[in-house]
Amino acid sequence: MTSGLQRIRQSPLLTRVVPFAVFLALTALQGTFGESSRYWLYLAKTLVGAGLLWAVWPVVTEMRWRLSWEAVGVGVAVFGLWVGLDAWYPKLGGGGKSWNPFETFGNASGLAWTFVVVRLLGSVLVVPPLEEVFYRSFVYRYLRKADFESLPLGAFHGLAFLVTSAVFGLTHREWLAGILCGFAYQGLVCWKGRLGDAMTAHAITNLLLGAWVVAKGAWQFW
Repeated sequence: MTSGLQRIRQSPLLTRVVPFAVFLALTALQGTFGESSRYWLYLAKTLVGAGLLWAVWPVVTEMRWRLSWEAVGVGVAVFGLWVGLDAWYPKLGGGGKSWNPFETFGNASGLAWTFVVVRLLGSVLVVPPLEEVFYRSFVYRYLRKADFESLPLGAFHGLAFLVTSAVFGLTHREWLAGILCGFAYQGLVCWKGRLGDAMTAHAITNLLLGAWVVAKGAWQFW
């Protein structure tokens, strides 16, 4: 286990890809062991994701939170775009079951509220660094050069900008909002020349979206 972690830490590629890949694999397993596994596996992947972030944090030096007015503005704007566009385009994946623990565990269930809190914490603190490091630090630069660390984060590359944002968007049910979201976060990285502002913007978007889901019962966004 320790030697495997050491090998990951010694590879700039693996430190950015493995945590995201493990998180994605656990996401794919949600619901495969019964309806309740959708929620227990979300808890598991959040804990595993947090552990992986902790493990690679010392060697992925760009993975540092940054607070700026630009990050706040982009985060709020993307939330407005995500919700505002929802009724205006078809979604990917058909009309699958929404992530709503109250349907499974009951409206008065403390366990359901626990999973809601876990979802909020995971989407705000774990998902942004995992996804931003993978897409904005690794994929964006790797499309230009295998030795991606030699390229500055803030350099603009048109094709890589479009491809990275499209891939990011198409991994979401709300693909159009996801692509525009990718443009916004990648643009923020290019503008500020660092990753931390995009992490913060992503966290703000997810926090506002999570609050909207819970307050409005808009579970389709989860």
